[in-house]
Amino acid sequence: MILKLVWENVRFRPVRTLLSLLLIAGSVTLILTLVGMTNGFLESSEKRNEAVGADLIFRPKGSSMLGSFNGAPLSEKFVDQLAREPHVAGATGVVDQLIGGSFDTVCGIDQASLIHLSGPFVFLQGHGLEKPDDILLDQYYADQRHVHAGGKIDVLNREWNVAGIVEPGKLAHLFVQKEKLEELIDHKGVSRIYLKLDDPRNTDSVQKELSAKYEDYPIYSMKDLKSFYSVDKIPLLNYFTDTVLGIGVVSGLLVVWMSMYMAVLQRTREIGILKSLGASKGFVMGIILAEAFLLGLGGTVAGIVLSFGTRWILNTLTPASFPQAIVPIWWPIAGSIAVGGALLGSLFPAMLAARQDPIEALAYE
Repeated sequence: MILKLVWENVRFRPVRTLLSLLLIAGSVTLILTLVGMTNGFLESSEKRNEAVGADLIFRPKGSSMLGSFNGAPLSEKFVDQLAREPHVAGATGVVDQLIGGSFDTVCGIDQASLIHLSGPFVFLQGHGLEKPDDILLDQYYADQRHVHAGGKIDVLNREWNVAGIVEPGKLAHLFVQKEKLEELIDHKGVSRIYLKLDDPRNTDSVQKELSAKYEDYPIYSMKDLKSFYSVDKIPLLNYFTDTVLGIGVVSGLLVVWMSMYMAVLQRTREIGILKSLGASKGFVMGIILAEAFLLGLGGTVAGIVLSFGTRWILNTLTPASFPQAIVPIWWPIAGSIAVGGALLGSLFPAMLAARQDPIEALAYE
C-alpha cells in the first residue's frame, strides 16, 4: 500500500521528482568525481614512477616518500657515487619543478641515463632533446595544450621548442634537459635519484646497506612507493575527502528537506483524507520516508552514471592535469550518503505531516 502511494506521488509530480533526483545526483557526482580525480592522480603517478624501471629511489634529507621536502636538493655527486655502489647497474637524477597555476610538473632529466634505466622513449612525433630550449611532451599533455612536434609552447614563463611527442606513462608529462631546468630555477641539484640494480632480488639487501651508509637520506623501494600511493596514507587528501563527504551530506539533506517540505504542503488535503480514513502517524511518516528513500536511491544511480560523463569530459579536456578514475568501491559509500541525507532531510517534513490535524487538513485550500 505504501509503495503504491509513493509511486503515484512520484509519478504525478514529474517536474519536482526530476529536479530532486538531479540535485541529489549532483552531490553524488561531486563526491565520485573528486574522489575519482584523487585516485586518478595517484594511479597515474604510480604507473609513471614504475615505468622508470628503477628498483630504489634515493631522496633528499627530510623528504617524504611522495617527494615533499623543505631542505636542499641532492648534490649531483650522489648520482655518480651511488652508481658505483655494489649491485647498482644504473643511476639517474631528475629535477622536478611545478608549473605555475596547475598540478603539472616539468621534469629535468639526463636523457642518456634515464634511457639506460627505462629504455628509449616511444616517439609518436619528432625526436629527443637535442638543444637546451627543447622540450618533450607526452601525448596527454600535447593533446591538452593542442601542440605538435615542431611547434612552440610556453612553460615556466618562457617559450620552448616542442622537439617530440612521446607515448605517455613514463616519469612525467613534460621533459627538459636537467642542466637547463637547474639554470632556470637557479637551484643546483636533483630532486631524487632512481637506482636500477643488477638483480631485483637484491633490492632489500641493497636498501639496508645504503640506508646504513647514508643514514639521513630516505631510501625507498618501488614496493614501498606502491604501498604509499593511497588516499588513506596522505593526511591532506584525507581532509579533502572528509570535506567532500560533508558537502555531500549537507547538500543532500537540504535538497530533500526542501523537496519533501513542499510535498507535504502540496499534499495537505491528501494527508487529511488518509488520517480521516484511519491512517496512523507511523503510516503517514512511512510514506514520506519511503519517497525520500526512493529519491535518494534514484539520485545515487543517476550520480554514478553522471560520474562517467565527468570522467569523459576531464580525460578529454585535461588528461594530463586532472585524470579521473572510476572507483566502484565508492559507489555504496556515495549511495549511503545520498540515501542517509535524504532520510534525514525528510524526517522533519514527515513528522510535520504525521502531526497534522485531519479536520484542518481537509479544510486546507
